[in-house]
Amino acid sequence: MAAVDTRSMPWSWYTDPVVLRLEHERIFRRSWQYVARRDEIAEPGSFLATRVADVPIVLVRDEGGTLRAFVNVCRHRGSLVCEGSGKRATLQCPYHAWTYGLDGRLVAAPRMAKEGSNDPAELGLVQAQVGTWGPLVFVNPDLEAPPLADFLDDVPERVASAGIDLDSLRFLHRSEWEVEANWKISAENFLECYHCPVAHPGFSAAMDVSPDAYLLEVSSGRLSQHGPPRPDPRGGYDLAGEVERGQFHLLFPGTVVNVMPGRPNLSIGPVMPLGVDRGRRFLDYFVDPEADEAWIEEALAFDAQVGQEDSALVARVQQGVAAGMLDEGRLLPESEQLIAQFQALIVEALA
Repeated sequence: MAAVDTRSMPWSWYTDPVVLRLEHERIFRRSWQYVARRDEIAEPGSFLATRVADVPIVLVRDEGGTLRAFVNVCRHRGSLVCEGSGKRATLQCPYHAWTYGLDGRLVAAPRMAKEGSNDPAELGLVQAQVGTWGPLVFVNPDLEAPPLADFLDDVPERVASAGIDLDSLRFLHRSEWEVEANWKISAENFLECYHCPVAHPGFSAAMDVSPDAYLLEVSSGRLSQHGPPRPDPRGGYDLAGEVERGQFHLLFPGTVVNVMPGRPNLSIGPVMPLGVDRGRRFLDYFVDPEADEAWIEEALAFDAQVGQEDSALVARVQQGVAAGMLDEGRLLPESEQLIAQFQALIVEALA
């Protein structure tokens, strides 16, 4: 039987600014990412400034109720047009007052008509793709990319089959943080629970992370993990409820979808690069509106503890790979198969 190549990607790819620039150009600017909740931009005239990795995006709800997404960069001299959120009849750049309609058209630019050097019809905001799954809003800067449904794969059906009506869930809050590691290290850490018995004692006391129970599944850009609670879970919080099994998905390159056992719940958010050795994360948490407040508090504390442990882990990995003394690592063919697929997608995109 032929030997399996278990070598990881070169560790220099986690520290090289040239690789990061290519990842922005060939991966993030061509990919869908979760960015916001639909209720944040529900009313006509509302806008919200956000980002897809390094691409500034502004979401708008036009006067007819259509949700739109544009690159949040003025066509004049490159200033950001919008910051924060609010409600406006137009979007005006604060630098020279170039003004755009909620459909992206340039509707006013001081002195342009007099000087007559540019055609306003050619200088509207650059469009991006926008789509929704229930209350969730996603953006892709590439207008030629496949639709959102292809990106989501069958995750909406899997979430629904767990007994979760996404539209009925109540938004709790957004948790935001930075990690001292390359974005790929954060994603790869999410993609395996081989480290759970050692590094997540609380999670492992509550969830069955044995190889026979904790299942891994690859479907092109959907990288999924499924696991039940232990028969006698210890610590953590009450895992009894309508949702019988946990499911944890990474939609390439970096949108994470989590469902924990217990009352209906979901958290979602992106893994994004801030630099070769820094990343940004956020998670939006949703829960059954009838869930007990004490249960919610315990569940959030449980998740926060796992997140703190992961942040420390990935920082240690970044320090190790950045040392430059080793060229690469090794992957276990079964326990780390999702990482192997993730790395294969990276290589394919950058080739």
